[in-house]
Amino acid sequence: MGEIEQRPTPGSRLGAPENSGISTLERGQKPPPTPSGKLVSIKIQMLDDTQEAFEVPQRAPGKVLLDAVCNHLNLVEGDYFGLEFPDHKKITVWLDLLKPIVKQIRRPKHVVVKFVVKFFPPDHTQLQEELTRYLFALQVKQDLAQGRLTCNDSSAALLISHIVQSEIGDFDEALDREHLAKNKYIPQQDALEDKIVEFHHNHIGQTPAESDFQLLEIARRLEMYGIRLHPAKDREGTKINLAVANTGILVFQGFTKINAFNWAKVRKLSFKRKRFLIKLRPDANSAYQDTLEFLMASRDFCKSFWKICVEHHAFFRLFEEPKPKPKPVLFSRGSSFRFSGRTQKQVLDYVKEGGHKKVQFERKHSKIHSVRSLASQPTELNSEVPEQSQQSASLTFGEGAESPGGQSCQQGKEPKVSPGEPGSRLSPAPRSPAGNKQVDGAASAPTEEEEEVVKDRTQQSKPQPPQPSTGSLTGSPHLSELSVNSQGGVAPAHVTLSPNLSPDTKQTSPLISPLLNDQACPRTDDEDEGRRKRFPTDKAYFIAKEVSTTERTYLKDLEVITSWFQSTVSKEDAMPETLKSLIFPNFEPLHKFHTNFLKEVEQRLALWEGRSNAQIRDYQRIGDVMLKNIQGMKHLAAHLWKHSEALEALENGIKSSRRLENFCRDFELQKVCYLPLNTFLLRPLHRLMHYKQVLERLCKHHPPSHADFRDCRAALAEITEMVAQLHGTMIKMENFQKLHELKKDLIGIDNLVVPGREFIRLGSLSKLSGKGLQQRMFFLFNDVLLYTSRGLTASNQFKVHGQLPLYGMTIEESEDEWGVPHCLTLRGQRQSIIVAASSRSEMEKWVEDIQMAIDLAEKSSSPAPEFLASSPPDNKSPDEATAADQESEDDLSASRTSLERQAPHRGNTMVHVCWHRNTSVSMVDFSIAVENQLSGNLLRKFKNSNGWQKLWVVFTNFCLFFYKSHQDNHPLASLPLLGYSLTIPSESENIHKDYVFKLHFKSHVYYFRAESEYTFERWMEVIRSATSSASRAHVLSHKESLVY
Repeated sequence: MGEIEQRPTPGSRLGAPENSGISTLERGQKPPPTPSGKLVSIKIQMLDDTQEAFEVPQRAPGKVLLDAVCNHLNLVEGDYFGLEFPDHKKITVWLDLLKPIVKQIRRPKHVVVKFVVKFFPPDHTQLQEELTRYLFALQVKQDLAQGRLTCNDSSAALLISHIVQSEIGDFDEALDREHLAKNKYIPQQDALEDKIVEFHHNHIGQTPAESDFQLLEIARRLEMYGIRLHPAKDREGTKINLAVANTGILVFQGFTKINAFNWAKVRKLSFKRKRFLIKLRPDANSAYQDTLEFLMASRDFCKSFWKICVEHHAFFRLFEEPKPKPKPVLFSRGSSFRFSGRTQKQVLDYVKEGGHKKVQFERKHSKIHSVRSLASQPTELNSEVPEQSQQSASLTFGEGAESPGGQSCQQGKEPKVSPGEPGSRLSPAPRSPAGNKQVDGAASAPTEEEEEVVKDRTQQSKPQPPQPSTGSLTGSPHLSELSVNSQGGVAPAHVTLSPNLSPDTKQTSPLISPLLNDQACPRTDDEDEGRRKRFPTDKAYFIAKEVSTTERTYLKDLEVITSWFQSTVSKEDAMPETLKSLIFPNFEPLHKFHTNFLKEVEQRLALWEGRSNAQIRDYQRIGDVMLKNIQGMKHLAAHLWKHSEALEALENGIKSSRRLENFCRDFELQKVCYLPLNTFLLRPLHRLMHYKQVLERLCKHHPPSHADFRDCRAALAEITEMVAQLHGTMIKMENFQKLHELKKDLIGIDNLVVPGREFIRLGSLSKLSGKGLQQRMFFLFNDVLLYTSRGLTASNQFKVHGQLPLYGMTIEESEDEWGVPHCLTLRGQRQSIIVAASSRSEMEKWVEDIQMAIDLAEKSSSPAPEFLASSPPDNKSPDEATAADQESEDDLSASRTSLERQAPHRGNTMVHVCWHRNTSVSMVDFSIAVENQLSGNLLRKFKNSNGWQKLWVVFTNFCLFFYKSHQDNHPLASLPLLGYSLTIPSESENIHKDYVFKLHFKSHVYYFRAESEYTFERWMEVIRSATSSASRAHVLSHKESLVY
């Protein structure tokens, strides 16, 4: 009695390993025992129209039945799906996972429960498994047939052409027309038959997995994708439809969306009898009332829709499953319903941490078999979508909170499954060892935000026949976790429909990134190692090689100005002629000179390596080449002096001309501009310091008797003189450039850039207010301390909430007073705030810098002027949180608990990295990072991958930028290094190679392999400078060392 007969599932009969799906339990928790008692048989209709009967205890909660279905399918990402059925009032409702099944399904023998997609993510690339994408494709197919997914004829034909490709394979007109005659995918299909056949002809060579991917790529951009309409009326009695999506609550009139209420704007959702109520956050700019009211057909309809909204909000917005409310002692008020299961963030984290395995499966309707995961295809996914009104939002996620690690565990008894239609069901097939490759480091989103991955479609190797020109849409890069943008963040492609110009950001797949996919880059192991061993082993050779590799990167950076920026300027009439004549004529001579310099260095290296018949010993040196060119460089000093003037003129022009400002911002969106535009204007000054460092290492390496020592020492003297002359200008310009860069990240502030103001440190601290500790971003200057929160603006800027003038400020540790670790009290003349750092070392850095800034402010003649745009100072104590502060806390909460990022054009600047990784960085760190630039080839390996991939890697601005080769014009991806740990692999990690270092942050692990001991030490040195922030103690010594 009570024992459940265990029968093998179709997957286990075919040899597939058991899969427990995704557990909603925390680590270490055990699942509740499956209730014993009478078994009840429930028919489940699958997405491929087959039916399966599942026997479960009738007192078991709904989750037991959903888990049984997911286990039967070997479905890991089951949290996106749900079970729906008609209740006793014939209203279609979702099966509640917490309530007993018997209380929900009154007559199970007469009810067919449907297994369908419940949560539609905005981006199908977040679905990691091919099986999940296949099920989503089946759902799209169903919605098309039932008229739920409405679209224009071109879109419908294009969608059906991909379905046909996945079912019958490559184009054959007779076979196509026969298949379309037997299968109706859309009510008015006959009129579209010719167009479907025409589109299908373009998909030759496309696998079923690729067809699913393309189908979802098109479908997700349609306005009705994933939309389930719920009839209602507004206050005036007008008939409308309500719907809920990942972004919030939508209002439709017929099939046209007329309004949307983003989750960030919604304060509370409730229902009262037939009335559905949306309470909005106060917004002075909004024309809507505080509370919106909609009338639905009945209380049951209203409650059903309210439940769906609660579940969508929790799944897409929360970091983890909400905790149950304590039961009231006497009276219960309101519904006790809550979301049960993993949130999307937990699902993504679970899969990202290796909780999934590739599963092969049978496609019921397909005459061809899919035997490989999309993750291993190098196909260019070129989706041209017929013009539709776009509605979606990109989900990336921040590291605002730790998330519990994903863990798959299911114990106890397994429900009995009896097949409904043998031979025709969707069943898992045996897994092959090759199918178990994991995509490590894929996002996000980030997100946690982490190393956001960006792919470049132009790098894909397999050309795709062009799709019909029914619209213009190009993929944008993916901010997950490796990211590229103009500020070290996401860099969207410059396209007609730019995903980053609206909050509804679209993202392409990290799964087919050549950086995330082991098959996309050639393996280099023993063959490459043998090649390396034939190269010279002298340290001087590798120092000379560093000159060559970094010179290549420097030339590419010059080309951003001389080629890319200049050609863009010539097409637009946005820049005054005086500004053009100040910038370009001073960069073109440098580009020409350094092109010849690089040629000479590479010729010398070729002789050094023995790739010539010349006497090798005569050419095993680089000092003579360096001396000759540094002497030639002195003739270009006049151009170098002009660069600071050009930087100031450009920023002043941007300030005075809105057109020039928009023009420069649009240029920064191009992938080639992988850093802030004004950074490239300072590159020539920074390059002089690199030459000095290289020559110092050569002089230190060579004994005085060495043939190259004299030339190296003479070249060092020449470059030291040039650096000393430009040193003052360089420090001033770096500060000027940093202030202008920060200005773009801040809103609510006027005249940040004023003479005499110096940037000192920025970083994340927690501010104590009436709501407790709330994350804030602090910016320390030599006269004022600003605190901000991350706003919900389209550009992810930080909103300034207050300023503390440093004149007359005192600082004291107050851990004992407030009971908060690493706590400080900052007492100004008019207000005091309490802040807490993330660690003792972070607190010490802040104390040191703030105290130094206070001392500088005291020495100045007068207090700093007010410079906030509109915000009055916060004079309240922590116990008296103001209404404005409360509102900002809500905004912040929405931001931190959201997987959604709106149009992140600046979503991964250094400010955002510090915010997500809860750390700080100082101006000294920026100066050191400028000196410690490096580039060259590295072999890269993921934690769970087998082979090594050769990549061209550039280190600059606390970030590693990855290219396929040094000839590429823009990076494929980037990895911000703040917060990462740099170590050497241990024996247990089985990395049996020389010169390997390891980068890891939380669950993200990367191994990099250098070609020699010298390059290994250099990469360790520069990366360590980015991963461990400098203390203020060595500010003076560092700056003094630069005065020659």
